[in-house]
Amino acid sequence: MSTALAPMPPVALHRLRDETLDLQNPAAYNLYLTAGPAGLRLGVADARRNKFVALDEYAAPEADTSLAAQIQALTPEHDLLNVSGWNRVRLAVQNRAFTLLPAPLFRAGDEAAYLRLHHAFSPTQESVHHYTHAGLDISSVFAADAQLTSWFAQQYPTGRLVHQTSALLQGVTHQSEPGGARRVYLSIGHQEVTVLALRGKQPEFLNVFPFGTPEDLIYYTILVMQELQLNPDQDLVMVWGDLMHDSELFTILRKYIRNLRFGNRPFDVGYSYRLNDLFEYRYFELYALHLCE
Repeated sequence: MSTALAPMPPVALHRLRDETLDLQNPAAYNLYLTAGPAGLRLGVADARRNKFVALDEYAAPEADTSLAAQIQALTPEHDLLNVSGWNRVRLAVQNRAFTLLPAPLFRAGDEAAYLRLHHAFSPTQESVHHYTHAGLDISSVFAADAQLTSWFAQQYPTGRLVHQTSALLQGVTHQSEPGGARRVYLSIGHQEVTVLALRGKQPEFLNVFPFGTPEDLIYYTILVMQELQLNPDQDLVMVWGDLMHDSELFTILRKYIRNLRFGNRPFDVGYSYRLNDLFEYRYFELYALHLCE
């Protein structure tokens, strides 16, 4: 008789802690998580000081293991995941199964119907959720892995699920100037790019595109810019995500988009010195969960 092996916990890429973090008092902190093709990321922010004091990153699981299964295997022994009583918990899921609609048109209970217009929703494998951007009058409807959301609901009954694009949107609009010119923002993940366009603080475009080559990435970016009547030779494009200054992706972006700039961490939030060795343009959506109600 064969016995199924338990999934191995994910590989830790970063495990950073500020000395002030006191896990004996979790009610003083907010716990933030992002889960997607790149793996699991966790952040802890001191609620009173408005400051991030911990960050973990775990690699994506092997092809034959789900991320949810690996998170479940990690939880019992992890000093953050096995703690209850946090002040606030937010989890952002990263996938392409989402849609946006004006908040006045959203009606609770119709989430699956909205989503089916854009995504082949599977009730047995996915759960459907929504998040409303109060200051923008936009509702996000999205699907998430049912195994992941079941674990989250059991582990953090008062926690809140959002989509990765909502964290990006909240973070970018927070640091955009009212009345500013139209601008494009990129968040580059594992074989996909989120493209956001704002005019001032008003979203005009938001979508996630898959890409297999740097040329695909350039194609989608320039296509969106052309549709919005922006000039790749002149207009500024801000970039966050999982890339390096000397990577092939960045090199080809610079070739076709002249005015390219790496983005910063979300404004008006503090960050422990323990995070100083991390590039500021990485983990933007994780940090931006601090801005999601």
